[in-house]
Amino acid sequence: MTTVKEATYIAEPQPRQLIVTVYGLYARAEHDWLPIAAVVDLMADLGVGAQAVRSSISRLKRREVLHSLRLDGAAGYALSAPMLEILRAGDRRIFEHRPATAADGWVQAVFTVPEAQRGKRHELRSRLAGLGFGPMAPGVWIAPGTLAEEARGALQRQGLSTYVDLFRGEHLGFAPLAERVRTWWDLDEIAAHYTGFLDGHRPLARRVRRRPPTGAEAFAGYVRMLTVWRRLRYLDPGLPLELLPRRWSGVPAAELFTELDAALRPLAREHALAAIHATS
Repeated sequence: MTTVKEATYIAEPQPRQLIVTVYGLYARAEHDWLPIAAVVDLMADLGVGAQAVRSSISRLKRREVLHSLRLDGAAGYALSAPMLEILRAGDRRIFEHRPATAADGWVQAVFTVPEAQRGKRHELRSRLAGLGFGPMAPGVWIAPGTLAEEARGALQRQGLSTYVDLFRGEHLGFAPLAERVRTWWDLDEIAAHYTGFLDGHRPLARRVRRRPPTGAEAFAGYVRMLTVWRRLRYLDPGLPLELLPRRWSGVPAAELFTELDAALRPLAREHALAAIHATS
């Protein structure tokens, strides 16, 4: 039987996920655009061949994540306006996400979708789950209050806000809240993902402590690590620590991310920008 950890961490991130990470890190400083030659070179550092890169970019174009754009005679692709909004929200999740506290309260999403639009109901549930909300009852989902503004923006961008009412509040009883959150979120699954992150990236941290990586090594390690971490930050709603199990694996995972981010980000950026400027 495949475990959560195996399903998540044995499989490598998909090339299109890595490309989105590269664009999120480096395109916004370059007019939201990257030359295709640079993308191919950088993805080669990640072990992805040119054909796979072009195929993945075609998929991203069909999903309106990227669009073709030639700048100063160089062929390339630019980020779409909706994707830029998603990346800005992602920055806050990745680099500013903190556990909520009791003072942050809760945000509740209550929705009703006509039966004739059941596809919107599925889309709405998927969007709320992707933001970190947990289901309390049919049509009622909950998240820490820290996610209120992000949820408002995401639902509006997706054209789903007409079906939803958002409320802020606090838990007044009756069951202990630490028990209730276990019915709204699968904490064991989230913890297993964090444990997988730790197992997968502690060897990288040990190598970095022993020897400063080259630019290409830093780039490859950082992009892969950040791609996994981004997915984790949307899986984890950021519940108050007092409601979580003891020795919550999200705490050492966040410490490991902070260490690797500080060690790898500057070298990775220098390597990536050199490749971009050499081909543009």
